[in-house]
Amino acid sequence: MTISKGKYCAGVQCLKRLYLLVYSPELAEEPDAAADAAAEAIIQQGHEVGMLARTLFPGGVEVDCSRGLADAIRTTRELIANPAVPAIFEGVFEYHNVVVKVDILHRRRDGRWRLIEVKSTSKAKDHHLEDVAIQYRVVSRSGVDVASACLAHVNRNYVRGKSIDTKRFFRIRNVTRRIQRLQPKLTFQLRSEFSVLEMPQPPDVKPGKHCTAPVTCEFFERCNPPRPHDHIAFLPRVHATAMEELEELGVELIRDIPEDFELTEIQRRAAACVQSGEPWFDRDGLAEKLATLRYPIAYLDFESLNPAIPRFSGMHPFDHICFQFSLHIQSEPGSAPEHYEFLATDASDPRREFITSLCSALAQSGTIVVYSSFESQRLSDLSKWVPEFADRITTIQARLFDLLPVVREHTYHPAYAGSYSIKSVLPALVPEMTYDGMEVANGQAAGVAWESLVRGGLNCDERDRIRKILLDYCALDTLAMLRLLERLTREARGENRQ
Repeated sequence: MTISKGKYCAGVQCLKRLYLLVYSPELAEEPDAAADAAAEAIIQQGHEVGMLARTLFPGGVEVDCSRGLADAIRTTRELIANPAVPAIFEGVFEYHNVVVKVDILHRRRDGRWRLIEVKSTSKAKDHHLEDVAIQYRVVSRSGVDVASACLAHVNRNYVRGKSIDTKRFFRIRNVTRRIQRLQPKLTFQLRSEFSVLEMPQPPDVKPGKHCTAPVTCEFFERCNPPRPHDHIAFLPRVHATAMEELEELGVELIRDIPEDFELTEIQRRAAACVQSGEPWFDRDGLAEKLATLRYPIAYLDFESLNPAIPRFSGMHPFDHICFQFSLHIQSEPGSAPEHYEFLATDASDPRREFITSLCSALAQSGTIVVYSSFESQRLSDLSKWVPEFADRITTIQARLFDLLPVVREHTYHPAYAGSYSIKSVLPALVPEMTYDGMEVANGQAAGVAWESLVRGGLNCDERDRIRKILLDYCALDTLAMLRLLERLTREARGENRQ
């Protein structure tokens, strides 16, 4: 029995996860198409960052793993023995039934080696150390003189010029001392993992935080059956500590929460709604907030992508590229809204065209309704990148009206299930509208779809199909805000009272 680096790290998270990955991988949940595409996009981004890191080591040689494990290990040894090879990419090692593949092994001038693990994150995380530690153990015990072990991650403060400056894009942190201190723990962990894998049945591990950290387990639903609608986990912003305290009291359902248990005002309100089964509206508060709206009212939504490798000059890693907006404008109460939209359809820089189109479509006066602070944040980004629009952007931001805090502070419906996302609020308050059945049904899926649109390689029919589903999704977001505001207005007037 051998285990890979990935399975070792899975075992660190949960020994039951490791067991099921080895013996019952078919029990893993089947992701829906959108989740599968999003996961693939994350993998692709990691690959792109890894390939960029290789350019730091010109002359490096990649190990071909297509001919099997034994051949890859032999090739790695040959490259290590060849002093003309300055770096090895994807080198493969095995020691005591543990197999690791190393992103980069860099040969130092003194002949010793620097082990580098590349991550497409903006900072080094604790669970990354487990990853480096197992590599360090296997490589060093395979006879390689490892002088240091490092983590290379994305420098969030880097600003792109005309091209990527790879040396400034990455931060390489020496974590040798930290992973050396992990070695005794690692020895114990390996013993535990191999012992578990000799068991006839998976170990009995109680569900907990480890089910979703550092990643959501493939077998999450196997250990965490669907919760009833009134489970304490569906309180808004409930902290794990509060849940643990309630569970210690034997409380799993909202209706059983003691009256003297400390909850926030919003949580107590949500609990009362769930217990009564009736929605709650602060009609006076709603009326006061909605009285500030001025026609024409515009409903605005942006879609964006935030790649690790900045695409255009002036951008940091993970900065958002706004590639699409939808805008519904209602000139007076009850009037049919006019719809405006923008979608970038190629890989060129969309920032100037995006803000130009938006300024052209917006009226000079009236309220602009959004749902969250996201649009304001993206407008601030655009103000820096396209400074000649800064004054107009400031004027637009002054007109924004965020519907999210209004919903959060003045409404609750049991069907929210603890979430104030528009995807939860809309079907509860406007049940005739839904995102169900849409191929693109959230912002992450929209980003994945847009990437496929602009990367090229699609035929005309497929491009037209993707363009349509993106436009349909974004248009629904703004129309949803319009219908939601209409419902809230009726509630503020008491028109929905029984």
